[in-house]
Amino acid sequence: MEVILIKDVKGIGKAGCVAKVSDGYARNMLLPRGLAKEATDANKKTLAREKALAEEKRQQDIAAAKEQKEKLEAMTLTLKTKAGEGGRLFGAITSKDIAEELKKQAGMDIDKRKFVLDAPIKSVGEFVIDVKLFTDIVAKCKVNVVA
Repeated sequence: MEVILIKDVKGIGKAGCVAKVSDGYARNMLLPRGLAKEATDANKKTLAREKALAEEKRQQDIAAAKEQKEKLEAMTLTLKTKAGEGGRLFGAITSKDIAEELKKQAGMDIDKRKFVLDAPIKSVGEFVIDVKLFTDIVAKCKVNVVA
């Protein structure tokens, strides 16, 4: 029997793929638990339509990420904070601080988890930070920390 998997099933396949399984396994395990549905012509057409919509949305997300990348790389973000002698900061600049300042200065709402910082910034100066916008789109954001 052919089924369309609704959720990932170990040993069978991932969600959204068509798999051929025995009739008993489909009737007794997959269908009652809501892990799969029968692969009728109507269900196959629905699956194809959903895949096309998902791909279209993915392309829109990639275009938006490229646009954000251009904006990020064109600007320099300036953060003002208290500093002591030798340019050492009182505290540290984290990805949360950078995300908040970016929202204030440029109006761009980027999640703090997308900023790649090896360690918090603890000194005055100019830093280049990677921002992972999409799976393979990484922007270089210039951050200038001043006292």
